[in-house]
Amino acid sequence: MVAMDVCYNVGSRDEHPDRTGFAHLFEHLMFGGSKHIPLYDEPLQKAGGDNNAFTSNDLTNYYLTLPKNNIETGFWLESDRMLELAFSKSSLDVQRNVVIEEFKQRYLNQPYGDVWPLLRQLTYTVHPYQWPTIGREISHIEKATMPQVKDFFFSHYAPDNAVLVVTGDVEFDHILKLAERWFGPIPNRNVKARNIPQEPEQTAQRELTVERDVPNDMIYMAYHMVDRLDARYYATDLVSDVLSNGNSSRMYQNLVQKEKLFTELDAYLSGDYEPGLFVVSGKPSNGVSLETARKAIEVELDRMKQELVSEYELEKVKNKMEANIVYGEMNYLTKAMNLATNEILQDANLINTQSDSYRAVTPKHIQEVAQQLFRPENCSVINYLAKK
Repeated sequence: MVAMDVCYNVGSRDEHPDRTGFAHLFEHLMFGGSKHIPLYDEPLQKAGGDNNAFTSNDLTNYYLTLPKNNIETGFWLESDRMLELAFSKSSLDVQRNVVIEEFKQRYLNQPYGDVWPLLRQLTYTVHPYQWPTIGREISHIEKATMPQVKDFFFSHYAPDNAVLVVTGDVEFDHILKLAERWFGPIPNRNVKARNIPQEPEQTAQRELTVERDVPNDMIYMAYHMVDRLDARYYATDLVSDVLSNGNSSRMYQNLVQKEKLFTELDAYLSGDYEPGLFVVSGKPSNGVSLETARKAIEVELDRMKQELVSEYELEKVKNKMEANIVYGEMNYLTKAMNLATNEILQDANLINTQSDSYRAVTPKHIQEVAQQLFRPENCSVINYLAKK
């Protein structure tokens, strides 16, 4: 088996504020037929293959797996839809409805489903990270016209805006010949350089309280953090692990197990390529107010600022991180996706240096990052209340 990954350097950050959700819409449209191939899935399945895709704020990734002997089927399929989609009204109508239903299911009809849209609107004022990948509102997809859809495709889907990765038991020269044969004739489209407004530094704490028909109160605290290429990113990632990775982590031990203030508590990064968010979210135990819950979280965050993390504690989370990286590389599909997304970020070779970057983090780095992150004026809070 081999994996083939075509990763396009386009995500929701590349959308017009009045036409959001287009990158995610194309994740669906790309399976609706291309210029010479009316159905994508059928020939791939006949060749013993499987496929999927995902959209993020920063990129759109299409990947497939199939037997090595049938690898050219993958090149045929992927090159034809890069060349041009069928752009039929029926395909647009079908995929538009699919996306609208997904929007309703994920954000409107699911408990706590609107948290991320609310959090993004609260934390970002000018940067396009202020809307989720599925779009700011349903009407943007409902009103999408064929000319707008075609313009988005030809502005972003092109050889000069994509990365192709093939992994498995293959020969480089053979793959290069296939790439030249199938992708070589596709014209570059002179994709324009990004001109994204940079988010100004937050200078005052923001807070939003909402009431929804959900079973329990929740609290969300978001802090602006560095981008993925900043050297401090690795220390920031390890801060989240020290706080909440596993049952031996600080917040689980202190606030869930000992003080029993929470039934769920987590700290995580948004993972964005540009400056993203460090988020702490928690579900307080019955009878615990959001004010009490918030103060307890702030105590733990303040400890990260005031005290050096122990060498043992840091080594533990580094070992976990390295194990995840190493085990991920054992899967040929995961390796393909990691190579592609790192190349979109900057350089595919980052796949070989990640472990070293995490290993280089010291207790002092952790403290410095915590002091920069966990400032009151850098925090945005959502008090998510259950209707009484």
